[in-house]
Amino acid sequence: MRTFDFDLFVIGGGSGGVRAARMAAQRGARVALAECAELGGTCVNVGCIPKKLYSYAAGYAEAFEEAAGFGWSIGEPRFDWATLKANRAREIRRLNGIYRGLLDGVGVTLIQGWAQLADPHTVQVDDKRYTARHVLIATGGMPFVPELSGREHVVVSDAMFDLDPFPKRLAVVGAGYIACEFASIFNGLGAQVTHLCRGAHLLNGFDDDVRHFLAKEMTRTGIDIRFNTEINMITRQKDGLCAMLSRGQRVEVDTVLYATGRVPNTQGLGLEAAGVTLDAKGRVAVDAHYRSSVPSVYAVGDVSTRQQLTPVALAEAMVVVDTLFGKGRRQLDYEFTPTAVFTHPNIGTCGYTEAAARMKFGEVTLHSSEFRALRHTLSGSGERTFMKLVVDKASDRVVGLHMVGPDAGEIVQGFAVAMRASATKAMFDSTIGIHPTVAEEFVTMREPMP
Repeated sequence: MRTFDFDLFVIGGGSGGVRAARMAAQRGARVALAECAELGGTCVNVGCIPKKLYSYAAGYAEAFEEAAGFGWSIGEPRFDWATLKANRAREIRRLNGIYRGLLDGVGVTLIQGWAQLADPHTVQVDDKRYTARHVLIATGGMPFVPELSGREHVVVSDAMFDLDPFPKRLAVVGAGYIACEFASIFNGLGAQVTHLCRGAHLLNGFDDDVRHFLAKEMTRTGIDIRFNTEINMITRQKDGLCAMLSRGQRVEVDTVLYATGRVPNTQGLGLEAAGVTLDAKGRVAVDAHYRSSVPSVYAVGDVSTRQQLTPVALAEAMVVVDTLFGKGRRQLDYEFTPTAVFTHPNIGTCGYTEAAARMKFGEVTLHSSEFRALRHTLSGSGERTFMKLVVDKASDRVVGLHMVGPDAGEIVQGFAVAMRASATKAMFDSTIGIHPTVAEEFVTMREPMP
């Protein structure tokens, strides 16, 4: 029988890769992990964590304004961009160290460098080769920027956390969640934000009512959203950048962020040479257990999955570990995956949109509510909250739950458990609400929409 240097070799030290390596090692496997950058991947270094920290920072601007209505008198607030950047960097370094400690603690061999497949059981890192019974690709994704004149002047989301100086005028290109989040964040921090969207709506794939409501709220906060608009050319001027738009208009800004999607990080990994099949979008094609077309090679996370979410990558990693080193019973069901978008206000959602529910279940019942939260009766803010339930009429099961409002992600997480447990609208109605809260609205919406 052939012997290998390792039982599992993980390429990529992001959330999915670290989870797989750590849990496999805890089960007694000999594991190596190769990473050419800091541990933690996109989420920890240039994604979820720093973005949420910056979202909190932006929220303080609103809090300062609202405090007066509750009797607080404060001086003129002053925001220091350099302090936020330094504090964020310190926290990310701490998290990098935690990830390293987790791997060291279970005996994972960490290898610094760019790894690629030499064959189905051999990984080359720089000038060294390692053999492994199984290989896991967990290299994530990277921002995509289309070809355009002046492309060299734009930045992607990875660069937004350390811009120098702070952009007083920012153009955000894209209609997805990353674009919407950064538009909200930098608007809250004091930038003049112009949000350019190629299509007619924000957030493709989200419930239509959510999309429309968010656009209205973002506009209310001062973001200049322009739909059906593209940039034809970007040129550098003495005092910044000039973006020429498809309608013959021009926007003068300090920074142009392109948040126009992400692509799987599969280039330069030797995948195709090793026989690994990629799909039409360049992702590693995998089966239900995340095995690629090469039996010894697996892939999880943004490099392969249909849902680009950190918790999904973690769950997929656990399926792989159970398949290779456990009982092989673990499976992942994507149907009611909750998610949040950290715009201002937040979005929280779980299950089907109204349109998707109609296609899958046929007749549905809708319940929705739009209101001004109790907090804003004194704060003076014009912010409103939107909540919506989509119910399969035949079974009375709640199959879609959507919210736009403060702490939407925190609220929706709990309801996601109920939805996975097949909670019906009758169960929602019989649940006592916590009063006075925004969350209680989900269990007090009695009358269906006409």
